[in-house]
Amino acid sequence: MRVLTRRAAGMSALVLAFGTFAGPAHAKGPGQSESEIDVGGSRSGTALVSKITYSGSTKGSGGGSRGVTPVGDWTPPACWYEPRSAEEFAKYVEDMFTETVNTPGQHSYAKTSVGMFRDEYKDGTYKNYNLDEKDEGNFWVAVQDEDRWMEPEAQLCDEPPFWVENGDAPPVRNAVTPQVLAELAYNQIQLPATEVTLAPAETTKVNLPTWAWLDRATFKEVSVTAQLNAGGFNIQATTTARPVSLRLEPGTADAETYPASGECALNDDGSIGEPYAKGKADRTPPCGLKYLRSSGNGTFGLQATVTWEITWTGSGGTGGDLPAGTFGADQAVTVQEIQSVNR
Repeated sequence: MRVLTRRAAGMSALVLAFGTFAGPAHAKGPGQSESEIDVGGSRSGTALVSKITYSGSTKGSGGGSRGVTPVGDWTPPACWYEPRSAEEFAKYVEDMFTETVNTPGQHSYAKTSVGMFRDEYKDGTYKNYNLDEKDEGNFWVAVQDEDRWMEPEAQLCDEPPFWVENGDAPPVRNAVTPQVLAELAYNQIQLPATEVTLAPAETTKVNLPTWAWLDRATFKEVSVTAQLNAGGFNIQATTTARPVSLRLEPGTADAETYPASGECALNDDGSIGEPYAKGKADRTPPCGLKYLRSSGNGTFGLQATVTWEITWTGSGGTGGDLPAGTFGADQAVTVQEIQSVNR
């Protein structure tokens, strides 16, 4: 396996600095072709664009971006490494070089930097982009999550492009695998809006148990599949989120929840809680709350948070669990000072 020298790493850093300063172009979003470049200036002038595609219940597919928040301090990768064939990598570098040196008004420093980068792969450590060995391996390149490029974690994939022979494992963390794809799919999941049904609805009474529930037709499992087809690799992973519980936080200390923990578990039929119906006035709701004082001229912010169990399956029979996630929303509840009512 041929690897980069420190000299090459330094030149790569120069080119990345050029991309930050001069930015002759900016790349499209994840999953789109590297050839789709808009001239006009951007921080990602030299950034390779991910070839991972996503399908299923993805952010934006339903008119919003209601993502799942991992429980704990784990987060999906903000950067990772993907394979590129020798031909793909050569075309990328040559196109970048040509565009940079031919851009009117481009600083000589940028032209020198991109030229040094090109020389390393064309006439330096690598000879003609390893095209004579194109069937024996791939270049691996760093890619960032376009939505998280400002985060420190997105800067951790700082290795310049390197060659890996077929059958060898890339010697870097976050080289794309089915599990990495599953973790990236986790970050793309769109969840249904968390708005519980209440009875009484919107306006309730002091000391009156309020029933709360989620319809199983709305709160069912959702999945996102991430696939990478590049450099001779064709792997995929499907990440699935399944609702398991609902937590109610009344928005005031002067309230009680049912159950006392405020955590309503998933029923056998996939629903959460139980709808109120005539004749249940004397029963304690299996999921709900009771306010002990009026909200006055305002409202209380009831927060309903659903916990989702996350699992994945991928190419080659891989699979497992990922950290559970949550998603919640506030609902305005008016509480009136009436001690007793007839339902």
